[in-house]
Amino acid sequence: MRIDTLSPAEGSKKAVKRLGRGIGSGTGKTSGKGHKGQWARSGGGVRPGFEGGQMPLARRIPKRGFHNKWAKCYLIVNLAQLANVPAGTVVDYDYVVENNLVKFVKNNYGLKVLGTGELKNAITVKAAKFSETAKAAIEKAGGTAEVL
Repeated sequence: MRIDTLSPAEGSKKAVKRLGRGIGSGTGKTSGKGHKGQWARSGGGVRPGFEGGQMPLARRIPKRGFHNKWAKCYLIVNLAQLANVPAGTVVDYDYVVENNLVKFVKNNYGLKVLGTGELKNAITVKAAKFSETAKAAIEKAGGTAEVL
């Protein structure tokens, strides 16, 4: 095998379309650009989304809502989801994720416990945030609420 005998695989190389090489080539004279107009000019054409001066679709459709990119997103757990946890268990972020008590959210700031539902077992809950009702309900059941 010599370097001068090597060639690319069959069909892997495509010949460049040679424009403006006579009318017999099929791409001569106007070189496939038609006659005059914006698209035939050097650097011609319009930006994406331009609709010829008509109000573009992106501006015709109403805009609603706001996305705060600095908002802190927590994994939310209600006391109703912790009702079946055995007494004496330490419930933390890892416990909640392993037992699929909530849907996992990427880029979250930890666990937040809310007070919806009743808690009867004395458990220790370690979380980044607690609502006042959740903290009161955990302590009423004989458990502890630790803020991390």
